[in-house]
Amino acid sequence: MINIRYARIEDKTFWFSLDKHLPEAEFDKKIRDKMGYVLLLNDSPVGILRYNLFWDNTPFCTLIFIDRDYQRKGYGKMLIDFWERDMKTQGYKIAMTSTQVDESAQHFYRKTGYKDCGGFVIDIAGYEQPMELFLMKAI
Repeated sequence: MINIRYARIEDKTFWFSLDKHLPEAEFDKKIRDKMGYVLLLNDSPVGILRYNLFWDNTPFCTLIFIDRDYQRKGYGKMLIDFWERDMKTQGYKIAMTSTQVDESAQHFYRKTGYKDCGGFVIDIAGYEQPMELFLMKAI
């Protein structure tokens, strides 16, 4: 059985087993503000999604990650669909996300209806990375 719910403090160990980028204080804010979700399969967590508001008014998925043993089974799509429905019920009309152009996530986002809408390159010494590709979808 699949269940998707807002992240809770007791998810912390699992969350950080997948999310290597979020500072601990920000995790606490995600819990408080209900801006993180956990996907459970038979009551065991297998995936997470977190977001913030781009321009303070547009839902922006900052991370979606499914445990490697459960990838390519449709759980990522379930999680993003759940998030989009939640955002729609809150009155939002569009959603955004991004990924580096050398990552395969761009193909996942396009399959779920997102369209390329721009990007930027960071070439500051010590912070260099491939181009960040932004994607957007009407919800």
